[in-house]
Amino acid sequence: MANKPTLETVAKEAGVSIPTVSQVMRGTGRISEKTRKKVLQAAKKLHYVPDARAAAMRSGQSREIGFVINQFANPFNAEVVSGAVDLLEEEGYLVSILDTRDDAERQGRQLEAFIRNRRGGLLWVPALATSERTLDLLTAHAVPTVTFLRPASRELDHVGIRNAEATAIATGYLADLGHRHIAYLGGTDMTYVRQERITGYERTMQERGLGPVIVWPSADTKKAAREAISELLRAHPAITAVVCNGDMVALGACLGLAREGLRPGHDVSVVGFDDIEDAAVATPALTTMAVSPKKLGRVLARVLLQRIKDPSTPPTVSEISAELIVRDTAGPPVAERPGG
Repeated sequence: MANKPTLETVAKEAGVSIPTVSQVMRGTGRISEKTRKKVLQAAKKLHYVPDARAAAMRSGQSREIGFVINQFANPFNAEVVSGAVDLLEEEGYLVSILDTRDDAERQGRQLEAFIRNRRGGLLWVPALATSERTLDLLTAHAVPTVTFLRPASRELDHVGIRNAEATAIATGYLADLGHRHIAYLGGTDMTYVRQERITGYERTMQERGLGPVIVWPSADTKKAAREAISELLRAHPAITAVVCNGDMVALGACLGLAREGLRPGHDVSVVGFDDIEDAAVATPALTTMAVSPKKLGRVLARVLLQRIKDPSTPPTVSEISAELIVRDTAGPPVAERPGG
């Protein structure tokens, strides 16, 4: 295998000094346009790539960002990451994505590796049971950090969603359609986000005199929700509508209803949460609380860039309101549904 190209080999190819090559690569110094082009041509010919970590050590700045998230396989998370990556790459940053799968120990290993490799900033969905030691680690190394969805410390910037407000709107919308027996479907662990969403649902049920309040667990996947909706309706046959923990749950619930010979939006109404891309193209199209995941990712990226630019400013909290998008999976309750 040939030796990898270096500043020295590029300098030799271009017929200039090593400091001249270094200045061209860093965009510094008073270098003529003719010399700059000659160096860049030599670098291209030799497939030279600057050592970003060495540059970061010299300057004290890194152009690499870490995004530590929970359950990247969830389309909502993937779309958020996509929006953040698009903006950060436009600003010249490289983004590394790590999935904790909500495991605090796994998260600890990932963050330690992140710090060892001198990343320039962190976007972070804290895992359940995140320890104080993890927060102390980030503080000790002064890592510019923005938490997402789950706040971890008042000392860190945070971007979240007004979850209780959103599920209150969804539940109220179903009540306005005439539904009285509405369940909350989805989620298993009592995370910060799920607790907020359940709070909004419960509050509206109580304020409107609806009920009973029913919170039915399900993993946040289509497969799990497909089974859960059938179990829910067998246990509580009076249910005519469900507010879901996320769009994946809502889409799975619609599949489960179809399997039972029921029509989403007619026999049982379903409202999701997120507005992932699949929500609009599903059959039937999903009524949901939209937070525009890709735009949310860009908001995250902007907050982090501002923190990197000015690390001395006080921490900020940005909360996004969701918008009700009415499509085809919610309608007035029927007098009697098939098999009811």
